[in-house]
Amino acid sequence: MPDSRAAPQESLLDASLGTTQENVGTRFLNRLPPGGPECVRKLSLNLRYQQEVRANVKSSSLTDGQTLSKEPLSHALKLSTPEKVKDAQLNPPEEALWTTRADGRVRLRIDPICSQTPRTVHQMFSTTLDKYGDLSAMGFKRQGTWEHISYTQYYLLARKAAKGFLKLGLERAHSVAILAFNSPEWFFSAVGAVFGGGIITGIYTTSSPEACQYIAYDCRANIIVVDTQKQLEKILKIWKHLPHLKAVVIYREAPPMRMPSVYTMEELMELGNEVPEEALDVIINAQKPNQCCALVYTSGTTGNPKGVMLSQDNITWTARYGSQAGDIQPAEIQQEVVVSYLPLSHIAAQIHDLWTGIQWGAQVCFAEPDALKGSLVNTLREVEPTSHMGVPRVWEKIMEQIQEVAAQSGFIWRKMLLWAMSVTLEQNLTCPSSDLKPFTTRLADYLVLAKVRQALGFAKCQKNFYGAAPMTAETQHFFLGLNIRLYAGYGLSETSGPHFMSSPYNYRLYSSGKVVPGCQVKLVNEDAEGIGEICLWGRTIFMGYLNMEDKTCEAIDAEGWLHTGDTGRLDADGFLYITGRLKELIITAGGENVPPVPIEEAVKTELPIISNAMLIGDQRKFLSMLLTLKCTLDPDTFEPTDNLTEQAVEFCQRVGSKATTVSEVVGKKDEAVYQAIEEGIQRVNMNAAARPYHIQKWAILEKDFSISGGELGPTMKLKRLAVLEKYKDVIDSFYQEQKNFQVDLTRC
Repeated sequence: MPDSRAAPQESLLDASLGTTQENVGTRFLNRLPPGGPECVRKLSLNLRYQQEVRANVKSSSLTDGQTLSKEPLSHALKLSTPEKVKDAQLNPPEEALWTTRADGRVRLRIDPICSQTPRTVHQMFSTTLDKYGDLSAMGFKRQGTWEHISYTQYYLLARKAAKGFLKLGLERAHSVAILAFNSPEWFFSAVGAVFGGGIITGIYTTSSPEACQYIAYDCRANIIVVDTQKQLEKILKIWKHLPHLKAVVIYREAPPMRMPSVYTMEELMELGNEVPEEALDVIINAQKPNQCCALVYTSGTTGNPKGVMLSQDNITWTARYGSQAGDIQPAEIQQEVVVSYLPLSHIAAQIHDLWTGIQWGAQVCFAEPDALKGSLVNTLREVEPTSHMGVPRVWEKIMEQIQEVAAQSGFIWRKMLLWAMSVTLEQNLTCPSSDLKPFTTRLADYLVLAKVRQALGFAKCQKNFYGAAPMTAETQHFFLGLNIRLYAGYGLSETSGPHFMSSPYNYRLYSSGKVVPGCQVKLVNEDAEGIGEICLWGRTIFMGYLNMEDKTCEAIDAEGWLHTGDTGRLDADGFLYITGRLKELIITAGGENVPPVPIEEAVKTELPIISNAMLIGDQRKFLSMLLTLKCTLDPDTFEPTDNLTEQAVEFCQRVGSKATTVSEVVGKKDEAVYQAIEEGIQRVNMNAAARPYHIQKWAILEKDFSISGGELGPTMKLKRLAVLEKYKDVIDSFYQEQKNFQVDLTRC
């Protein structure tokens, strides 16, 4: 590898794709060999079928320095008949349902209700190329102007990236790791990694160098793609500990100086020109649906992150049937428009944005990197998505922003908004499935609510999804008042995302929807109320945890059922209701089994000033609770500030306090607020099933939970073990032997 290179003067997308949509196509296609555009059209007509391996092309051609062929790309392909393809995809009977090897294969869970013929990612993309090649696949902003890339251009960029990775030394079943915010480069690097026979592995941008090292080492990353110098610096610190790492590619910012084995994205694509198209075709044709193509690492809330291995069939089947269950439309009926901003390292965003987008020809528009610091709403207004995904905390922040704006608005507008939301919420709660709305409800929507939705960017949004964590009843009611239904999905990284889905035609408040057609569910060890552990089966189920046979055996039983560790119940119509997690179940010293989530949610509902509530009591004599107050976030760092939110300030005023900051409440032990919280806790206790379920002590912490603080994972999930360790002194103070059992707040 060269030890130095001149820093690029402009990025790949700026240099290769131009500054307007017309130039995007023209400049890129001009770089193809003669006959390139026409050959892509011919190729797209045929690539829906699996292509057989060409034995007469040697793998040594990957690095032999040949220039790109001047012949059409399709000349290298030896297409098989559909009958041969079907035979080639049958699984040998000896293959097991799971593996822990990156180069392993599994027996696909094919049965009559999971009928889709197994497909690779390339076959899925080829069908899309045939149907939607001229449609816009991606929208991105450069210097304040929206530009677009078609599906044909997307496919060609992915191929060029694949060849570049191969030139840099990508080995089969090794990873291309991406440590970057959502962007076109993220997408075509991911697809290119799969085309090149590698495994795509996302790393959260908030990860520490040590966390990056763990994942990059575990997945045997040959190449890491980063977007900024900040992320590059993390990799430079740990490179010496990564024996498989051969190169780093950076694209949003130029490297600060010439460095060995560090390439710009433009240089990567140029390197790809040295790899013959035939060599890439051989690698693509050799791929099977039952091989691993993606690794999704768990957030590590209960130990080291686990690498969830997803097969090509996991991805292509879920992209089709999981999205259909959510009423995602193919582009020939309606081209879905999506804003991509949630971390693509998480399965929910990766399936919703990347893979489902390819399956149905959606247009994916990328938010700015500071989306969660305030710019997301601006992007939503400009793009006007038809489908939107948000974790509960994102929806909560939108709710809080609306509440703050309403509080600062004029008296008449505030009253109109409250009236409109009140009548709409009542209608949506009493007649949730009725299409016939009373005149008052329709008037409220026309005069007020439609304007609010337009201001949020949701004027055209027909499907608003949430997942990854529980949603409070307060938040769901708030958006129902705006005439926005929030559709839940339930699944895990281990189920390739959605295994249950809600949709406009499949909705019940507080439920996670119904099982995706083609998938199965059963509850084991049900109690008297019908609550049991949720176990799942189907084409969504992962291949296994990379290099973790013991953990894989714990998750998948002898019959192949995935034990989720979540508890829930199914109603008579098949709607799933999540009740908690087995591992989160608190077993008191008296032997009482206490699910914490319902109690925590009850406290937050009763006390709207509370942001986070965590129940304590495992192997303890009684239950206690840690509380945090709702506060604003720093727009630059996304860190909790000392300032209370508008809703929290209103709560303080209502109970007779003048406090506007967390420190005023906690530092001065504000008597009015503490008394109000104590009364709220007692009301929750009064509704408890039995005395062992009562919260006997509580404390307010000086700062809200956050990702950087270590209490929350990348998707805002509560890391209970981390909280127990961080606030050990506070918790221990609850259980010190005292004659007086009053609330002990001195250590908070």
